[in-house]
Amino acid sequence: MATGDAKLILPFNSAFSSSYWMRWQTPVCFLITVSPGIAAALMLYRLKRRRGCDHLPAAATWAPCFRGVPPLVLPVYRGLVVISMISVLYCLLRLNGLVEFYFYTQWTFLLVIIYFLIGTIISAHGCWVYYRQRRRQGVEEGNRFLTFNRDDNVDNHTALVTADNNSGGKLEDKRAGTWGYCMQIIYQTCGGAVMLTDVVFWCILVPYMSSAHFSVNLVMGCMHSLNLLFLLVDTLLNSMPFPWFRMAYFILWSCTYVIFQWILHACGFSWWPYPFLELATPWAPLWYFCMALIHVPCYGAYWLIVKAKNTYFPRFFPHSYVSL
Repeated sequence: MATGDAKLILPFNSAFSSSYWMRWQTPVCFLITVSPGIAAALMLYRLKRRRGCDHLPAAATWAPCFRGVPPLVLPVYRGLVVISMISVLYCLLRLNGLVEFYFYTQWTFLLVIIYFLIGTIISAHGCWVYYRQRRRQGVEEGNRFLTFNRDDNVDNHTALVTADNNSGGKLEDKRAGTWGYCMQIIYQTCGGAVMLTDVVFWCILVPYMSSAHFSVNLVMGCMHSLNLLFLLVDTLLNSMPFPWFRMAYFILWSCTYVIFQWILHACGFSWWPYPFLELATPWAPLWYFCMALIHVPCYGAYWLIVKAKNTYFPRFFPHSYVSL
């Protein structure tokens, strides 16, 4: 969120950290920021010790949620998104340099690129396995690769065909690997983060910030719209689950950014990228509390989008939509 077309320069004051942090707002804002992060970390720790609370089928990371859509669609789409988003980010970095990563939007934009990059690789590998199975076992057996066993008591997970010469085409429920779970974590962190960045940008910063210090250009407009648009299209096509508890990663992501800002200001940076992060005002605790609270509706809004998809798509497309 740089200002206009001028190159962004961060003000630095070596004496800034001495008296600035002695205000009463500092410990209050620190507690407001750190407490949700600690609670999120503890919740994830407890859930991780619980087996079976987070099952992710391998096919969910690369198989489309429509039977009529070829698996090749997702890697092609995700690859094009990576190229498009890198181009936008390159234009912004060429304009202002690495200082652009001073902003939460650029953090999130890069995270979305990482999601689509990992998704492209996993989708391409899934397609390679899928089409190799079709060549090996024939078209009829290949079609069973993405067929659901609706009579099983395994939550309708995708039945994957293993080309085992000894078992002769055994059906098994294959779980995603480490990269698959990393992809899901980044996906759900991005879901809340893109909602937060776009809502704050278009509803708070653009209408209320002075045009003398802030202006919107084409690159900034693309950065605060394409991130959500590309992710929504991917959500409509993919089979990834979106459980509520993963909001904890979204909270940790935002906490990390705020702590990063505090470290920079403790080192002498005197300018905040967002006015609501400023500590030198009696309203700072209220702003921090509101920004902490807004994470719930932002993540909840994206969760509702996925919920609506899984609720209404089976009714609108009963013969083609599948749910993992």
